[in-house]
Amino acid sequence: MVIMAFYSTSRLPLRPAMATLCRVMSTGEAGSGSGQGGGTGGAVRDAGGSLGKREAALEEQYFRKLQHRQLEKMRAGIEEEVEFHKAQLEAHREAIKRHHRILDDLEMNIRNVEARDKMTGNYSDSD
Repeated sequence: MVIMAFYSTSRLPLRPAMATLCRVMSTGEAGSGSGQGGGTGGAVRDAGGSLGKREAALEEQYFRKLQHRQLEKMRAGIEEEVEFHKAQLEAHREAIKRHHRILDDLEMNIRNVEARDKMTGNYSDSD
C-alpha cells in the first residue's frame, strides 16, 4: 500500500523532487592562473598574477561595452519604430478626416438632389 502512494492515477511513477547540486571546480577569481579559476583563457591568463587579472578585467570590460552598444542599438531601433508608427497614426487620422469631408459633401449633394427632385415633382420613393 505504501508503494501505491507514489503512483499517480495514470499509473506513472511519481518521483520525489531531487535537489541538483553543481560543484564549482575552480577556486579563486578570473585571471588567477591555470587551475585556479582563471586559466585556459590564453597564455597571459594561464600564467596568472596581476597580468592575468588585468586581462580578465579587460575582457569583462569589452563585453560590458559590447552589451551596452547592443542595448543602445536596440533602444534606437525601437524609438525609430515608435516614430514611424506615430507618423503612420497621423497619416491615418488625416485620411479619416479627408474621408469624412468627402462623405459630408456626398451627403449634402444627395440632400440637394432630393430637395430639387421634390420641388420639380420628379421624386419617387422607389429609388
